Amino acid sequence: MTAKKMLFLILKVLGIVVGIVILYAALGYLLPFIEVSAKDDGQKKEVPIYIYTNGVHTDIVMPVKNDLQDWTAKIPFNNTKSKQTDYSYVGIGWGDKGFYLDTPTWADLKFSTAFKAAFWLSESAMHCTYYKEMKEGSDCKKIMISRDQYQKLVQFIENKFDRDEKGNFVLIPTNAVYSDNDAFYDAKGKYSFLDTCNTWANDALKAAGQKAALWTPTDSGIFLHYK
Repeated sequence: MTAKKMLFLILKVLGIVVGIVILYAALGYLLPFIEVSAKDDGQKKEVPIYIYTNGVHTDIVMPVKNDLQDWTAKIPFNNTKSKQTDYSYVGIGWGDKGFYLDTPTWADLKFSTAFKAAFWLSESAMHCTYYKEMKEGSDCKKIMISRDQYQKLVQFIENKFDRDEKGNFVLIPTNAVYSDNDAFYDAKGKYSFLDTCNTWANDALKAAGQKAALWTPTDSGIFLHYK
């Protein structure tokens, strides 16, 4: 292959890559504005849930325990550093295992971690965080849903956890937790630039019959429907 042909091939590949990035950015900006409407099942909206973002990841926050679901039976308080038992809510998010465990801040992000996460090359994890109270604000929105909608939400979330031979969620032994009230568990699925932590949270809202973006890779794509 001549140098001229090689240069043409390199430029062609670069053009394709740049085109994909531009298309992704455009779709990531535009598609979140298309709203998937909430579905009213006619039942009383009596179960409070929250959507909460740390500025990057969106979590679905639910009551620790009610007559429909006891999360402590599957995500024990004892798996947190504090081991406290007076928490009222649990926030659950799905994401790339490398990002969760190896990238506590953006300054710690490695190219290898980002590359693997973007292209289906690494494992995923569930991040579970206990809270004593939730305060509504720009980063935290309360949503009231029905009992049936909550059961559908619980089923959607539980189906993302990996399980051992006894059917238990699989705790990830690590000191790379964010605080004394959280823990990580193995999860199903591969993270990618098409299927992000926020895409998962957005799909969780759809499963519960709530307002959501048609598709979004970002937390802002979810929250713009809950202003």
